[in-house]
Amino acid sequence: MNICVFLSAADLDERYTRPAREFAELLGKGGHTLVWGGSDVGLMKVVADGVQEAGGRLLGVSVEFLAAKARRDADEMVIAPDLAERKRLLLEKADAVVIMVGGTGTLDEATEILELKKHGHTDKPVVLLNSAGFYDGLKTQFRRMEDEGFLPRALTDLVFFAEEPVGALAYLEESRGIA
Repeated sequence: MNICVFLSAADLDERYTRPAREFAELLGKGGHTLVWGGSDVGLMKVVADGVQEAGGRLLGVSVEFLAAKARRDADEMVIAPDLAERKRLLLEKADAVVIMVGGTGTLDEATEILELKKHGHTDKPVVLLNSAGFYDGLKTQFRRMEDEGFLPRALTDLVFFAEEPVGALAYLEESRGIA
């Protein structure tokens, strides 16, 4: 399965790198392909290293202004002209999406896939990996949106919240009939 992971390119604390490494190892050992932003820095590097070391494939989609930070030994690397095309390609090449910790770029990517899913433009499973409670506030906000009628579909139809990497991958494999 091609699993797109949206996440930070920042260097982060062990409470975020540990679950990222764990998820990457599970992904690689499961024979899956990491579809990611292509960067060879920060948390993106941690995940790519882990997938590659565990025998998985790397399919990167970078963007022209970040091409100098793109991983050189990826199995496949695509350079998009802009961020909008990068997002489109990431989603096109993925069978499923995992949202890990990140900043505004990750949040932008997360809300786009959820909006597409909300309107029925994709049926790809989406997991929000809530490492160290990073997304507790967002989870609360999503529940409020659902409770107050802002979501035309049940929140559980849009996204699965996983507290640990093993639960995230298990959900994806089950939803794709791999388990």
